[in-house]
Amino acid sequence: QVQLVESGGGLVQAGGSLRLSCAASGRTFSSYTMGWFRQAPGKEREFVASISWSGGNTGYADSVKGRFTISRDNTKNTVYLQMNSLKPEDTAVYYCAADSVRYRWGKRLAPEYDHWGQGTQVTVSS
Repeated sequence: QVQLVESGGGLVQAGGSLRLSCAASGRTFSSYTMGWFRQAPGKEREFVASISWSGGNTGYADSVKGRFTISRDNTKNTVYLQMNSLKPEDTAVYYCAADSVRYRWGKRLAPEYDHWGQGTQVTVSS
C-alpha cells in the first residue's frame, strides 16, 4: 500500500512561484510512475504532469508546459512540482498520484492512477 502526502500549496500572486512536494511511503516508490493532477471547483480532475520511475521521462499538459517542472528524488521517496509564472487559472486543489502498475509509463487519465494524496490548495490571485 502506498500513502501519499502533499505539501507546499498556498496563496501566491500571478507571476509567482510555488513548489509542491509529495512524500510517499513504501519500498516500491522507485518503480512507480508518479503524476500530479488538479481539480478546480466545478471542474473535472485534470492531468498536470507525470514522471517515470527513474525520472527519465516526463510529460506535461499543454496548459503548463514551459512553466511547470516535475522531478523526483527516489532516495527521499518524494516527487516535486515546481510551478513558475503562475496564472489565476492555475488555482485548484493539486493532487499527487501513483500508478502502481510497476514500470508502466504514459498514463494521463485519473482512473489509471490508483493511489492518491489528500490534495493541497493552490490559489493564484490576479
